[in-house]
Amino acid sequence: MTAALARPHRVAVLALDGVVAFELGLPHRFFSASALDPGWPGRLTGAPPLYEVSMCTLDDGPVMTSAGYAALPTHPNSVVAQADTVVIPGITNSAIVTRGELPADLVALAGTARPDARWLSICTGAFVLAGLGKLDGREATTHWVYEDLFRRHFPDVHLDPDVLYVDHGDVLTSAGNAAGIDLLLHVLRADLGTEAANRVARGAVVAPWRAGGQAQFIERPVPDASDGGTGATRSWALEHLDEPIGLTDLARHAGTSVRTFTRRFREETGETAGTWLARARVDRARHLLETTDLPVDRVAAAAGFGTSASLRQHLAAAVGLSPLAYRRTYRAEPA
Repeated sequence: MTAALARPHRVAVLALDGVVAFELGLPHRFFSASALDPGWPGRLTGAPPLYEVSMCTLDDGPVMTSAGYAALPTHPNSVVAQADTVVIPGITNSAIVTRGELPADLVALAGTARPDARWLSICTGAFVLAGLGKLDGREATTHWVYEDLFRRHFPDVHLDPDVLYVDHGDVLTSAGNAAGIDLLLHVLRADLGTEAANRVARGAVVAPWRAGGQAQFIERPVPDASDGGTGATRSWALEHLDEPIGLTDLARHAGTSVRTFTRRFREETGETAGTWLARARVDRARHLLETTDLPVDRVAAAAGFGTSASLRQHLAAAVGLSPLAYRRTYRAEPA
């Protein structure tokens, strides 16, 4: 985009009813000329700004935001037809999310966009892109809380709930809230280069790039030992993660054959016992890294990984961070 400065790159932000207030303001904050100062090349020459951001709605009227106040459009929705990039912020309390249904006027307005327009979604805005068919057969992401709903509504989309964003060039999706910042900085890097993106990040007092994915933020419930299935065995395993535990040990504790235990475990959890156990060990290690000063090798032993190398490998696979990087990021403040 840097070579085409004859006119600004036109960004249309489509605010739907229930738009997430925080996400609605992100495109203007990160694409505005003031965000690019003091390094914006046209600041002293009178050249046009690099981006022109417009906010519109389906009916050109106000929309209610998630914060409880109304937002007025800055431009008519005809800007969608002229946009180089269309941004769909997240939405709440909408049939688009709960039922996967797009209103006819939304489909019609999206149809006016240029064939070469770039589409960006933040959080549940991915439901809109999926409903428009722009994600069929492709990888995408959204906030991890909405994983089950998204998969139910759009089985043809390859959802990855662990990453912060997914870029296909013409269609980009991101996880919830702050991941919209990660996505917009990524777009700035692609459009203008790393220096410009870093300058905007410094102005917004945010990290220019975050390691890991949204898997590092997911909380998982502790199994109920009284559920009558494998819950008691899962609870037992969580109390003995520092010991060698295999499938045979789990089946023996449950009082079943390995085959029966394996079948029941998958029916109840949706995953294999080995996958669940590895994830439980990672969760234990994360907790210890966040709340204690234990050396990494002792954290590895307490979580059942045996060696710090094994812990490093499993933690990187799960959240994209090394043990020390994870501790620096999430270490709780001392009491």
